[in-house]
Amino acid sequence: MRRAMAEAEVGDDVFGEDPTVRRLEKVVAEVLGKEAALFVPSGVMGNQIALRLHTRPGDEVVVAERSHLYHYEGGAPAALWGVQLRPIGGPSGVLSPDDVEAVVRGDVDWEPRTTLVCLENTVNKAGGVVVPPEAIAPVADVARRHGLALHLDGARLWNAAAALDLPAHVLAAPFDTVTVCLSKGLGAPVGSVLAGGAAHVREARRTRKLLGGGMRQVGVLAAAGLVALDDRDRLADDHARAGRLADAVAALPAFRLVTRPQSNIVLFDTLRHPAPDVVARLEAEGVRVVAFGPRTVRATLHRDVDDAALDRAVAVLRRLFS
Repeated sequence: MRRAMAEAEVGDDVFGEDPTVRRLEKVVAEVLGKEAALFVPSGVMGNQIALRLHTRPGDEVVVAERSHLYHYEGGAPAALWGVQLRPIGGPSGVLSPDDVEAVVRGDVDWEPRTTLVCLENTVNKAGGVVVPPEAIAPVADVARRHGLALHLDGARLWNAAAALDLPAHVLAAPFDTVTVCLSKGLGAPVGSVLAGGAAHVREARRTRKLLGGGMRQVGVLAAAGLVALDDRDRLADDHARAGRLADAVAALPAFRLVTRPQSNIVLFDTLRHPAPDVVARLEAEGVRVVAFGPRTVRATLHRDVDDAALDRAVAVLRRLFS
């Protein structure tokens, strides 16, 4: 990956002249079955650009209560675009058509207009829950019947595709726009891609500039993304290691699994110590996890955690928390 970055052919991407970026965008658009795509510095920027494409100030956006948009994007929908989020649904982060049908608004002057439904796949805050096509289709049907746009926060869409053994374009098909991440499990140092129709992506380029996301010789980053995409078959290894880690955690009396992992994320509750204390004790031993609540910890498997590293992490867990 670093060699590809060093050897990347570059140009000025603000002028659309970087051939490596163009190649990355073409590849992602083809893999997702969309007309066009746009490289952006982060998944948050990709999601926020999509919100601007599909909404006007005062509109309402339907999201899952567990969604990244609601919890982890700094209030950007309100701060940047003047739209409000309507969080719905339960702890799985998977919306039902009835959930969406019940909250669509805008028929009367004193209600905000619902204009967009955003789904996430996999659902980070639910522990990497995978959303299959049969769960997406009925929600998309409701959205279309009401004339609503659909956006997918697919930061971990590659993991969902690997877990379901499906092409990514099958999961992306119902959506007007899709954001995918090149870091996360794929391991590129920087970058996400927003894909959709050609007109949407053309307008997205303008919004990217508005947000300060236009960069110059960014092919050095896009080259890493191309390497990452070529290696996405290995995501199944992360999922298998997540299962092994979950088994080890479940066997320790200090912890309780929140849910059985479906992809590369393991969520567990701490029964003896506050989550920040567990995080600090593990970090002191070279095992890095994050607190996901006062008593909840998230561990994520990715390309830098091989079998030997996992074995070391499990040994530390057993030594500290048996």
